[in-house]
Amino acid sequence: MAFARINDVVLHYRLSGPADAPLLVFVNSLGTDLRIWDDVVTHLAGRYRCLTYDKRGHGLSDTPPGPYSLDDHLADLEGLLDHCGAGKLVLIGVSVGGLIGQGFALRAPGRLVGQVLCDTAPKIGDATFWNARMDAVTQGGVAAIADAIMERWFSPGFRSGRPVELAGWRNLLLRSDREGYVSTCATLRDTDLSRDIGRIDRPTVVVAGDADLATPVELVRACADAIPRARFEVMAGVGHVPSIEQPAALADIINRFLEELGHG
Repeated sequence: MAFARINDVVLHYRLSGPADAPLLVFVNSLGTDLRIWDDVVTHLAGRYRCLTYDKRGHGLSDTPPGPYSLDDHLADLEGLLDHCGAGKLVLIGVSVGGLIGQGFALRAPGRLVGQVLCDTAPKIGDATFWNARMDAVTQGGVAAIADAIMERWFSPGFRSGRPVELAGWRNLLLRSDREGYVSTCATLRDTDLSRDIGRIDRPTVVVAGDADLATPVELVRACADAIPRARFEVMAGVGHVPSIEQPAALADIINRFLEELGHG
């Protein structure tokens, strides 16, 4: 395990793959940690240097007082990249990780070769939705929303056909830090990049799971339509976290995109 103090926040991260290989950076979703990318990294780390990390308030990283802004997450990511001596990179993000990816493409385009944005949008939900979610977790912990979240994260086929894995990922959610979860809900509540993402000038693939109840296909499609150099792809039989349900298929999408970019 590796740790770095960035902006006075200890971040947990992992580097996999050859040290001199082209860099891929993965940003996880709300209520998860870097482990959601493990099976995707397994497919890619033979050829690429893969950086995964726990956002502030998640996994083994610190939980500073919230709420967290998008700028907080972007400063953490930039600081971690500097700590690791990162050069040009391709960023892969899911949900709020994809929102961080959009913000990074606007804030530091010179560092970015391209990006893969999974199950995300420039604005996800509204204040009423997120305030209700934050109140529920504040009062009852993450357990109060766990079953509903499983329905949003995973397709019906996964939930019915892979019950042991479902239980394990539910356990991951249940172990989320309450303050970190609520503080990151605030990031989603307060961020709206709808007027900005038309300025993203890096090649982009936007991916939607067709069974995603958190960011439905048409919402994700609208994100792709708003980014000038974006291509849209739908993954069949997948909910909100494609890296868990179909890691090999997601790795194939990423690999094809990297070959198009000439990134490695």
